[in-house]
Amino acid sequence: MANPRRAIALHVQTQPPPLPISAAALPPHSLASSLLHFLKRPASFPFLLSLFVLLTWLSLRFHRPSPPPSLGGRPAVVHDPQANLVRFPAELHPTPIARDGRGWLLDPVAAARDAGLPGGAFSCLSLHVGQVQPGGLRGNHRHHTCNETFVIWGAKTKFRLENAGVKDKGYGEAIIAADEVGIVASTRSTAHALINMDVRPTFFIGCQDTPIYPNSSNTDYKVWKDL
Repeated sequence: MANPRRAIALHVQTQPPPLPISAAALPPHSLASSLLHFLKRPASFPFLLSLFVLLTWLSLRFHRPSPPPSLGGRPAVVHDPQANLVRFPAELHPTPIARDGRGWLLDPVAAARDAGLPGGAFSCLSLHVGQVQPGGLRGNHRHHTCNETFVIWGAKTKFRLENAGVKDKGYGEAIIAADEVGIVASTRSTAHALINMDVRPTFFIGCQDTPIYPNSSNTDYKVWKDL
């Protein structure tokens, strides 16, 4: 007759060892509990810091800057190099001259410099504010002793600037629309003119880095005969 104790011992010894419990076999609430417990420990800080750095890098790596704003399909900023002029839509913001909906505000010298316009006034030692009535003309002269920076707005206005690099004509021209603000830089000994082409007045600020005296021999008048 077989010994029952020996049979039980053989049965216990022949049972397979228990398999280790894998993370995949754990119920979801157990995984969440383990992760939460790990995150509460100080040892998790390097892991969280590395994860934050990785996510920041991925965000910067794949970020695509939004295109500049436009108004009716028109670029927000237009640069006319032949007339050494840059134009901004007055009603559009944000732009380099308008940060919010209150309207544009600028420092003429700084705005011309920031726009990359060469040859403008170094400072506003002399300042003129004026208007040009419809069909009227301002300028058509050449100052030999000062650099000038202009801000022009309020009406459709043509700005002409002497430019020997423009073949045949010897000057560049740009049109500033009624809903735009134009910033222009005119270096010394360079002729310039503003022509109002609208039914409303043009307004402008002229900023010079040396004083200007009317009828001075340092200024040439009526440079262009067609104006």
